[in-house]
Amino acid sequence: MLCSTRRAFWSQRGAEPRSRGNGTARSRAATNSDAENASPANSSAESADAPPPSPFACTDNYDVDDGIRDVHIYKKSGSSWAVAHVLSEVDPAVAANAFYPTAIHTLLVTSIDWAPETNKIVTCGQDRDAYVWSFDGQTWKPQLVLLRINRAATFVRWSPQENKFAVGTGSKLTAIGHFGAENDWYLTDHIKKHFRSTVVSLAWHPDNITVAAGCADMKVRVLSAYVKSVDPKPSGCAWGEKTTFGHLHAEFGTPTGGWVHSVAFSPSGNVLAWTGHDGNVSLAYGPSSPVITIVTNHLPLLSLVFTSENTIVAGGHDCVPYLFAERGGNWALVDKIDKGVAKAEFGNSAMNTFKQMDKRAQAASTDTELNSVHQNTITSIRAYETVGGQVRKISSTGVDGKLVIWKL
Repeated sequence: MLCSTRRAFWSQRGAEPRSRGNGTARSRAATNSDAENASPANSSAESADAPPPSPFACTDNYDVDDGIRDVHIYKKSGSSWAVAHVLSEVDPAVAANAFYPTAIHTLLVTSIDWAPETNKIVTCGQDRDAYVWSFDGQTWKPQLVLLRINRAATFVRWSPQENKFAVGTGSKLTAIGHFGAENDWYLTDHIKKHFRSTVVSLAWHPDNITVAAGCADMKVRVLSAYVKSVDPKPSGCAWGEKTTFGHLHAEFGTPTGGWVHSVAFSPSGNVLAWTGHDGNVSLAYGPSSPVITIVTNHLPLLSLVFTSENTIVAGGHDCVPYLFAERGGNWALVDKIDKGVAKAEFGNSAMNTFKQMDKRAQAASTDTELNSVHQNTITSIRAYETVGGQVRKISSTGVDGKLVIWKL
């Protein structure tokens, strides 16, 4: 996907870039998996244990970042998944005749997104670099992106038409990437006027021009990402008529404080939802509409997705996905998607307490297993299967290394 200036212009062809330390990759986006695993009998989940997860892909493949710099692409075969490709190093023959490093990401891969129509993967990482990977029928080849940032790239998403992408960064800016045919690499334009801290999450409007950015400065902003060389002249959208690149359509905050973890547009693009570290979900129906806040008593939610125009699924530190819905004109938390199962209690509870004290000198049970499919924080939720504009299945990934598909 993207590449910093330092790495875009090597003075020595094939020179391996300097290592900038070690890291352990973790997920920021949901990955899909149909692998079946033991899950609660009354749960509509299919789960699989995997390496530390990362973004999701499309129907028969998914990708997972692993270790310092590797991105593993898994392919479904029957009911199981197997590694089909590893995006980690460039073929030496290619590196010797082009401006490519022999190693790609040298630090933690923070985000991945797979464009299903063009079959391109974009990755970004803490090494301030990003790459767009294209499949030639046998191998995945990276293309450079001139990212031009001095802090980590934190989040990346393809636009709906898959002809550009947005990258959130720790440099207090959002980079909009697009292909530069004259140089055969990806260029970026920076939106940096309005940000005061790290851009944590991004979401594209269906019009392919408007983008929402959630930031660590406790604000979510709706901005124009119109690129004259890429986009046809727009006629405006529900969020504003002015389309000048970087124009601020709207700015909202988290009602009770906390940085913004996740943002999402509804299928029509008329509704914007976001969740912050205060554990609440907020919505806005336009640039001047009042903010609607769904107050919860749960731990912070890290990711949310619209499953229809009036339903949202969100998950986070509670380790279970929640369903939010609009009913009778009011939004509310209506259900837990992961119901869990009741643990069987054998024998007299008092007798069990005495047995526990006799065996371990402890009055309480040491069982730490959660009554849910995910055993640790859910880091990302993505739409997995959509039918007629309605999301039928979602995928979730967590710090526990599980990738779970939920039937709605």
